Amino acid sequence: MTDALRTPLTEPVFMTVNDARLIADPSGVAYWPDESVLLVSDLHFEKGSAYAARGQLLPPYDTRATLKRLGAAMALYQPRSVVALGDSFHDLGADGRMAPDDAETLSALVATVEDWLWIEGNHDPKPPARFGGRAGFELTLGPLHLRHEPQPGERPGEVAGHLHPCAKISGQGRRVRRRCFATDGQRLILPAFGAYTGGLNVCDIAYAPLFRRRPHAYMLGRERVYAVNGAKLLGD
Repeated sequence: MTDALRTPLTEPVFMTVNDARLIADPSGVAYWPDESVLLVSDLHFEKGSAYAARGQLLPPYDTRATLKRLGAAMALYQPRSVVALGDSFHDLGADGRMAPDDAETLSALVATVEDWLWIEGNHDPKPPARFGGRAGFELTLGPLHLRHEPQPGERPGEVAGHLHPCAKISGQGRRVRRRCFATDGQRLILPAFGAYTGGLNVCDIAYAPLFRRRPHAYMLGRERVYAVNGAKLLGD
């Protein structure tokens, strides 16, 4: 990261969401120590192969790179449970395009935890069964309500994905744009985790129905997360 960002907070970086304390990890996962639950959103497995089928060629290694990062995060936190907050697979044909080695890696990751929940997303309303885990539309867990697409209005404890939040700041003549966690302390939007996923600036009007004022951003660096007040964020 650059000096345009604030001095990094001492690791681990915690976010409080409706009284639940979650660790914001630089990889883009959130970890809830009290419940030993790891939250991840928008993996978008096989997005690269979907684009290739339409003639837009990208290196076909996005699924492998995403799995490697996810495996590293799971090895670090050793969660009992994983909740994937939707759009884990880029489309309904992703299963058939996935390389056998990658499919084996994914199945092995799912098997390492006591419970793996695939929240249904708009890209993958019914995740493939062969990788294990269970599927559901949403889940209430203590003070948190986990779903894929955030709902408008006040929703204390809502944790969602879908919007692929990112944040932009300026300082010392430079501008920095990074994926981020977006939160006002009541709800949380997770960054997209997939290797080929883009980002929607938290200053975009799409966030207006969710937050009364611009949310704070926990911006992802290579090794650290940087907390930035919403008032300091810039639009695109």
